[in-house]
Amino acid sequence: MEQVLIAVALVLVAASATVAVATRDPARQALVLAVLGVVLAVLFTVLQAPDVGLSQLAVGSALTPLLLLLTVRKVKRRRQRQGSDE
Repeated sequence: MEQVLIAVALVLVAASATVAVATRDPARQALVLAVLGVVLAVLFTVLQAPDVGLSQLAVGSALTPLLLLLTVRKVKRRRQRQGSDE
């Protein structure tokens, strides 16, 4: 049963990573990256590394996507301001 859980978690990681790479919009990429972080946290928990899973949950699925979304938002605002100045 444990081998099946590991296999399912690995397939989910591969699928969500592929979707993250295939997504072109940076805002959507950040959201898919958050999903990938949650799936990786589940994988680490299944592999009996709950401390690494909790770290991944905090950093990989919360902090990093949030920073990416804020950066994308700031870049879009800056581009809009530069477009209206011309």
